Amino acid sequence: MPSSTDGQPVRGTSDPWPAAARDLGHLVAFRARTVRRRGAALAGSALVLGVTVAFATLPSRSRSVTDGIFADVLQTSVRGLEGNLPLGFAAVLLLGVAASMAGGGGRELLSRTEAMVHPISPVTEHLGALVLTPLNMAWLIQAWGLLAATAMVTPPERTAGAQVVTVLWLLVAAALGQAVGWAVEGVRRTTHGVVLVRAATIALGLVAMLLHLAGRLEDIGRALPTTWLVDTAATSRWPLPALVLLALLPAAVWLGAWPARWALGLPPREELRVDSDVHEARHAPQPRWLSADLAMLRRLDRGSVWRSVGMRRGLVILGLGPGLVVLVAGLEWTSILLLPGLGVSGAALLFGVNAWCLDGKGMVWRETLPVPAAVAFDARALVVAECLVAVSGLTLFVALVRTGLPGPTTAVAVVTCWLVVVVQVLATSMRWSVRSPYSVDLSSPRATPAPHAAMAGYAGRLSLSTTLTGILFAAFAVLPAWWVSLAFAPLFLTWSGVRLVRARRQWLEPTERARIVLTAAAV
Repeated sequence: MPSSTDGQPVRGTSDPWPAAARDLGHLVAFRARTVRRRGAALAGSALVLGVTVAFATLPSRSRSVTDGIFADVLQTSVRGLEGNLPLGFAAVLLLGVAASMAGGGGRELLSRTEAMVHPISPVTEHLGALVLTPLNMAWLIQAWGLLAATAMVTPPERTAGAQVVTVLWLLVAAALGQAVGWAVEGVRRTTHGVVLVRAATIALGLVAMLLHLAGRLEDIGRALPTTWLVDTAATSRWPLPALVLLALLPAAVWLGAWPARWALGLPPREELRVDSDVHEARHAPQPRWLSADLAMLRRLDRGSVWRSVGMRRGLVILGLGPGLVVLVAGLEWTSILLLPGLGVSGAALLFGVNAWCLDGKGMVWRETLPVPAAVAFDARALVVAECLVAVSGLTLFVALVRTGLPGPTTAVAVVTCWLVVVVQVLATSMRWSVRSPYSVDLSSPRATPAPHAAMAGYAGRLSLSTTLTGILFAAFAVLPAWWVSLAFAPLFLTWSGVRLVRARRQWLEPTERARIVLTAAAV
């Protein structure tokens, strides 16, 4: 196979695409054989497919609901989505671009360490990132949300055609986002590219804020071509936008290979600077509430997170991404209630589902420190919780600025739902970290804390549980009694607390801890 810096055609052919597609098949087959529990992987795939079909079909029945306590809520949601669905289509493209930028061009089928021995071409890297796009939780959530919104606002007799257009748009948006992500990664790898990308990102954010304050953001959003796409998809003329998207899809895939070749042929400056940087020793932290050992380990774990290029980018994108949707679409608080859970789940998927992978080979050194094992678990759980709270809190702050203060009942539901999903995801993540550790290298922003099949299962289970929890508390928010949310929250918190304590006890077992340490250190 050619190296990433080889610009010559693959294997003597004039067209590298056939060879790249063949190599992609080999890599996918290789990854499929590394799945630990194939039965669970197949069950998870079937579950994801079933949930996708449910989101694409079941919401269309909301138009027929005219009686009951939720009728007004459903009708209000439908009216709000009818005017904002084109903005939702545009937001999917923007979030796809942001996710690709944060991931350094997209997920990798073969880690950077493995690719040093078995190099693959940039075109294969590009195709592999596209194939792995549906395994990303953020992409799945966007797809499910867009399919559900389309089904809710489209007449039942036009739902099938509209959903065909929606699926094609999701594929085109993923390919376009991938192309832009590779281009930004190429710029980032130039001499002053990091500063340039950060300045451009801040400038675009300021422009979006000024447009919002001027009341022009929604008008510009509705003037985008996605408005024509949505309006035509809901009519008998839906084959026209479908054909347009079918023509755009291969063009977008072909276009993305060009910046991929350029980006992968340049040295990753941010990652190399992190690996070679020197950090001066600081004074030991002076804790106010924590013990000295716990405060020191928490500082070490925080440093592991914030020095990681992928972690920094991912946390910022996960915090601002849902907030951008709220800023553009202007969602109601009953819909915003779903966002903290999704943001918390996304933050957990950055490293929380395999929390010990942050240490790598340093895991053995950490175990030699003269601190109790319980303190090490508490420090790692505390840092994971801080990341979960920071990401979801940023989303809620943007929603508060855009939508304003909610009513008393809704405010209680928002706060209790936020607390419940944070503890729920924290307990699940630490349980998975103890039960199924993996040896991974997170030095690359394209790396994942677990194999892709495992990540897909984690994403599906986290998103399903947090979405159901958000829906339940959204129902509590429309009830006249404000105390209902407070009455149900202790039940969720108690169950999550029990699971967290069980994971902690398992970590305290010497044999289990030795298994985790040896697995995480075998990078």
